[in-house]
Amino acid sequence: MYYTMQKSWVHSSVLQSVGYDAVTKILELEFSEGGVYDYFNFSPRTFKKFINSGSLGHFFVKKIKGKYPELRIQ
Repeated sequence: MYYTMQKSWVHSSVLQSVGYDAVTKILELEFSEGGVYDYFNFSPRTFKKFINSGSLGHFFVKKIKGKYPELRIQ
């Protein structure tokens, strides 16, 4: 089964866009410096905390980077 991910532009010095698919639990991050990565097993609850955090870059470094399986897709 194939799911399309809705991506949103974000105001962040680190990230350019964020996409999330709650069915597959995949978070997709496009970085300002280049590169698009998928992060797997990312719960809807954690996504809500992430997207509502005061700083997406800070949340990424402290709570996502190195803590979820990832794959560079671009």
